[in-house]
Amino acid sequence: MQLNGQALTLPEIAAVALGDAAVEISSSARPRLLASRKVIEDIIARDAVVYGVTTGFGKLSDVRVPHGELRELQLNLVRSHACGIGPPLSEAEVRAMMLLRANVLALGLSGIRPGIIEMLCEMLNRRLYPVVPEKGSVGASGDLAPLAHLALSLIGEGEAFFQANEWKAAQSRGGCFRRDEHRGAQGHPCRLRSAFARRQAAPWSESGRQTSFVALGRERNSTIPSQERSAHPGCL
Repeated sequence: MQLNGQALTLPEIAAVALGDAAVEISSSARPRLLASRKVIEDIIARDAVVYGVTTGFGKLSDVRVPHGELRELQLNLVRSHACGIGPPLSEAEVRAMMLLRANVLALGLSGIRPGIIEMLCEMLNRRLYPVVPEKGSVGASGDLAPLAHLALSLIGEGEAFFQANEWKAAQSRGGCFRRDEHRGAQGHPCRLRSAFARRQAAPWSESGRQTSFVALGRERNSTIPSQERSAHPGCL
């Protein structure tokens, strides 16, 4: 299955989450990824002030981060958000999350390097997946904590399952894991990780959200450009 950022069908998601379908980045996505990454690299080279790239996050958005600490900024962001609790999500849920994350990153709108997506694909193909606690959220974005646990495995930290055995990621760098401390700045979206198991509820959920926005007099929110880029018909 080739990932290019376009919509995945429920059967396609299930083929990876529940099956053994192999995945890879589409060749058509690479030019977008490289162009997007160059934007981030140019920002750093120019020492420009850009939120989350050369500044802190949230209330620290007005704090300029020195050039020599930018990598540490990204590492600490992942570590601080990996605060989930409870039993780990099932293999199918985590594999669905990994697939959806890799696919949306393939759009080339986040500034991520192709190597990160390639690593996600390699993990899926080897049936290696991170331990992601089922409970946890950060602020208004309920997916940040689960995605942080996913990101830990990409930088050689956290824990993961491989062939039904739980591993410390740091112990696996020489085998299945490759330490990668150069994540670079990028955007955040795991809420869809179990969408293929909830498809019966989707129409009612969408109707409820549409009704809420109409009641609030915010019909125009459904047509803003940032939402149109998500490629999900009817999204808000």
